[in-house]
Amino acid sequence: MWSRRQGHLRPTVCGVEELRRRRREQEAALRKARREQQLVSKRLLREDAPEEAGEGCVAAILGEAEELCLYTLGNLIVESEAVRRQLLPQGIVPALAACIQSPHVAVLEALGYALSQLLQAKEAPEKIIPPASASSSILASTLPQHMLQMLQPGPKLNPGVAVEFAWCLHYIICSQVSNPLLIGHGALSTLGLLLLDLAGAVQRTEDAGLELLACPVLRCLSNLLTEAAVETVGGQMQLRDERVVAALFILLQFFFQKQPSLLPEGLWLLNNLTANSPSFCTSLLSLDLIEPLLQLLPVSNVVSVMVLTVLCNVAEKGPAYCQRLWPGPLLPTLLHTLAFSDTEVVGQSLELLHLLFLYQPEAVQVFLQQSGLQALERHQEEAQLQDRVYALRQTALQG
Repeated sequence: MWSRRQGHLRPTVCGVEELRRRRREQEAALRKARREQQLVSKRLLREDAPEEAGEGCVAAILGEAEELCLYTLGNLIVESEAVRRQLLPQGIVPALAACIQSPHVAVLEALGYALSQLLQAKEAPEKIIPPASASSSILASTLPQHMLQMLQPGPKLNPGVAVEFAWCLHYIICSQVSNPLLIGHGALSTLGLLLLDLAGAVQRTEDAGLELLACPVLRCLSNLLTEAAVETVGGQMQLRDERVVAALFILLQFFFQKQPSLLPEGLWLLNNLTANSPSFCTSLLSLDLIEPLLQLLPVSNVVSVMVLTVLCNVAEKGPAYCQRLWPGPLLPTLLHTLAFSDTEVVGQSLELLHLLFLYQPEAVQVFLQQSGLQALERHQEEAQLQDRVYALRQTALQG
């Protein structure tokens, strides 16, 4: 029987380890692209500086000298555990916290880069992030609050700075050290508003760099929604808005056209939004977003599984939700996905059919009329699917 899903999807359904591997590879590629872009831009800025620099230009150059020290520090941090062992007792965290007061955008961007390297260290969850040791702790400093301020949408938002601090926030959240603290600081609300801002931005511009910020923002939201504290502090209420679902679909369409590899990021968030929330499922239906969701199925097997999982989240909510899924393109689409060779896609299709038959009995007759049993018979010999195929076949015949 299908059960609610939130967070990482079950290994037996969609290959979590494969998703994690792809996400790690993609994250490394995005950060490498960002790093190379920054190094080129800083080099050009130095070459373009006039020899007869005025007072304002001198300040800018000093800021650059400081953008560059932090980048060097970030590279040393990520490459050497010995360097980290020396820097932590010497107060690198308070020093970084002091740098966040800098008026120079270039310094803030480099600070975000250096901090993100520190947060990726293998010992970060035990020795760097927790508030147990105030001298070397991120959470004991003012950095988390300042990070969230850097991510506040508005005229002062700088995309480069926001990208770096969004990755910092992502690494802190992934450590699962004290996510309730971040939720209490309003992380869900800030990230939700930033998601709306990003959706507006992709409608106004074709700038391909927007995915650099969208990726960590989606991951932060997805991970925070798996926390039990979301409900206890009213965090879910901070996102209970049709605008969030509409914004997410704008981003999904943008990814579909410009960056298909990021579709799983958006669908993972949609899964976590709909897993335990009837209101988000209602938004999905009331905004007529089922058909646009189904249009993503051909992209890849990973995307197909996640789309079908979101639809299971909706169907699981009961008869009223299945009635709104029916009639429509859903059943013909499921008959089509049953022809896929990927067992994970077929397995998730079977689970969705089971829910549909359970709550919408008239779907059984249409299924039989459209040669549904023949579609099931193709998978009778597949060990991973035999039980589900048999159960669904019996349900269809009894119906």
